[in-house]
Amino acid sequence: MHNEFDVDQVISGENGMKLYDSIGPNPRIVRIFMAEKAIEMPKQTVDLRGGENRGPEHLQRNPHGQMPTLELDDGSYLSEITAICEYLEEIKPQPAMIGSTARERAECRMWTRRVDLNICEPLANGYRFGEALKFFEKRIPVVPEASPGLKMIAANRLQWLNEQMADGREYLCGKRFSLADILLFCWLDFGALVGQPVDPANTNVKAWFDRVAERPSIRADPVTPPAAKRA
Repeated sequence: MHNEFDVDQVISGENGMKLYDSIGPNPRIVRIFMAEKAIEMPKQTVDLRGGENRGPEHLQRNPHGQMPTLELDDGSYLSEITAICEYLEEIKPQPAMIGSTARERAECRMWTRRVDLNICEPLANGYRFGEALKFFEKRIPVVPEASPGLKMIAANRLQWLNEQMADGREYLCGKRFSLADILLFCWLDFGALVGQPVDPANTNVKAWFDRVAERPSIRADPVTPPAAKRA
């Protein structure tokens, strides 16, 4: 584990870390996570609309061509939002956005996986295979006929989540605001722009959403219109 002096050097020293950033919900998740932990580092914007993320320079950083990507102080790279956030939590444990104990960390990882697999991924692919088909069809494998079903799955799982939150919990991990909340909020905020708004009948989820929207880290980093609508 790095000590506090080392952390400062690793994050912002002469050969410190750099976040390769772009439009879209996933980079926003990492930015908000960093803001909640008061982590600052240089950022380099990659032109997602222009396809820079699929160019040879970025593919050397991330062979999947996805965003975001974190350059570490030794010149290596990390991708995948949960891996990036886990690493940042390891080198700067406080304030804890995943957890301070084994139980807290497991709880956050449980909810992060639940919302990612059951809500965020179906929502995202429902959009990519539907409204954003022309933007994505030359970039990734797409299944247009799957779009309605994926949207239905995301909506159904939001109904399930609404029931799970009927006990009046403040955040997904009870009273703790965590990575799981950031992940879900960013994708639901994006979904509202692309024809997948939260059903008003999901009153518990809507109350949670409105509560999260008031956090300074969220207000300082508003959602960006989807690339496909401006490409």
